[in-house]
Amino acid sequence: MENSSTRDEYKIQSFDMETQALLKTALNDPGSVDLDKVSSVIVEQSLKDQAFSREAGRICYTIVQTEAKQSNKCVFRRQLLNRLQQEFNAREEIRRRSTQEWVCLVSFICNIFDYLKVNNTPMVPLVQPVYDCLFRLAQPDALKNEEELDCLVLQLHRIGDQLEKMDMQRMDELFYLLRDGFLLQDDLSSMGRLLLLEILEFRAGGWTLSDTAQKYYYSEVTD
Repeated sequence: MENSSTRDEYKIQSFDMETQALLKTALNDPGSVDLDKVSSVIVEQSLKDQAFSREAGRICYTIVQTEAKQSNKCVFRRQLLNRLQQEFNAREEIRRRSTQEWVCLVSFICNIFDYLKVNNTPMVPLVQPVYDCLFRLAQPDALKNEEELDCLVLQLHRIGDQLEKMDMQRMDELFYLLRDGFLLQDDLSSMGRLLLLEILEFRAGGWTLSDTAQKYYYSEVTD
């Protein structure tokens, strides 16, 4: 029963039974498994499965917290960050190979930024890599790609406020790019323009939308 609830709670059903068992053990007793293998499994699945890339932050958070409580160590966090750095360094190659894989990578890095905190503060080593990913998504060739623009807007909704507190200057620079894209780029779709206008207004409103604006944008999206 416990195994079933762990599997359902963390949505790890897409793995084979052996990998599910590895992850369940890592969630409950990280010191008893190969954490390098665990981090590789999580990263590799996150690059293939966007739904899992969103879930992976919670899984990693639980493993980090459990390891810290049980042994006062941070082996898993170190292994995870090393593996993430490898993927981040290969980001342009990943983007060329597969837009879906690239969008999953961005989603995963942003989720790790969102979930893994040190003293309730986002991890400083992740701030610039996250910004670098978002800046890449804000380039003209990415803004006209619906998958990439959707990803950019989603991440800014989720972590924009936290990210701005860590480095406001880079957030300003990012939004100059988005504003220029909205005003000057003539190959954007009407949906792309709507998404950009919404995120510009979202930040201008202090990372929130008025009820009126929310109704307007989301009725336009559903229409």
